[in-house]
Amino acid sequence: MNIHEYQAKELLAQYGVPVPKGMPVLSPDQIDSAIKILGGPIWVVKAQIHAGGRGKAGGVKVCNDSKVAADTAKEMFGKILITHQTSQKGKEVNRIYIEEGCEIKEELYIGGVVDRSSGRITIMASKEGGMEIEEVAERTPEKIFSVSIDPATGYQAFHGRKLGFSLGLSGKSLSECVNLIKNIYEAFVSCDATLIEINPLVLSKDETLIALDAKMNFDDNALYRQKTILEMRDETEEDKAEIEAAKYDLSYIKLDGTIGCMVNGAGLAMATMDIIKLNGAEPANFLDVGGGATREKVTEAFKIILSDESVNGILVNIFGGIMRCDVIAEGIIAAAHEISIDVPLVVRLEGTNVEKGKAVLSQSGIDIISADNLGDAAKKIVAATNSS
Repeated sequence: MNIHEYQAKELLAQYGVPVPKGMPVLSPDQIDSAIKILGGPIWVVKAQIHAGGRGKAGGVKVCNDSKVAADTAKEMFGKILITHQTSQKGKEVNRIYIEEGCEIKEELYIGGVVDRSSGRITIMASKEGGMEIEEVAERTPEKIFSVSIDPATGYQAFHGRKLGFSLGLSGKSLSECVNLIKNIYEAFVSCDATLIEINPLVLSKDETLIALDAKMNFDDNALYRQKTILEMRDETEEDKAEIEAAKYDLSYIKLDGTIGCMVNGAGLAMATMDIIKLNGAEPANFLDVGGGATREKVTEAFKIILSDESVNGILVNIFGGIMRCDVIAEGIIAAAHEISIDVPLVVRLEGTNVEKGKAVLSQSGIDIISADNLGDAAKKIVAATNSS
């Protein structure tokens, strides 16, 4: 789960991470009061969307006049921002964060992630903070320093000193860095985070470290014990189909292609998408119905796939282990009776009760194209969509 910048700053501030004074603005009529309360003389107006690259897209504006700040905020509401992390449709700005400015001496970078290879939290730092951090990671990875923290011992001061020295800090700012990284680590563990990113972390002219921007992601599987964080969820930033899929325990991600996919198992789903691309088409989604899908889940999966207007064909690829092929077949038929499947449908079944499943489909009277294997299924769905 993702949250907005202002929410991440509120959380991090609770753990002692220094952040600028700011106010979230959820409607245009709150703008004037927020600007007045902050007082100036510099206001930074920030669009709040779940995507990076806002600065380059015009979603962050520095204003040194209260009227300019108010006008900028009003213009930003409802604006569509297109960044390198959004689709071509972009994201509409429904929330704004206005915060006080600060005098910046240097822009740094601090980030924390879960390192899957070691099973540990890794804290990264770089002197090259700011909007170009992705390019730094790609072109000059030697400029990014990291420490891996053993969960048995937790954060130790030498972790912070090592990263602080790599950032060229000393004296007061080095002490602040040691404490800052400790606080970030504590927030990471306590909040069940999967990512904390502060970019930029600025060193002000009075040698104080301030988190000028913040991003936090969380482990969806741990949200049941993070009630406060769950309340921060902004469903307007999420795809409606993905929200609906989650209600039925379906793993769904919308993509930009035209062939809908329904598969059991994430690995098989990835392979299915790859072979669709190999045959010259593009998948419209990732959809994993899981190992224990019911007729209801299969029916809902079809509804979600067909809610995407760009879908002009569906490929069902099931390898029955825990999942029985006859259950999938019954779900397909139930879906066909309940909703209108007016696009080509190719079904490949293999595994438990496969013959029963194929018999159910063949006797259904529904226009279904049967496939013998994954390669055959991909060729047939691409051919069917190209001819329809």
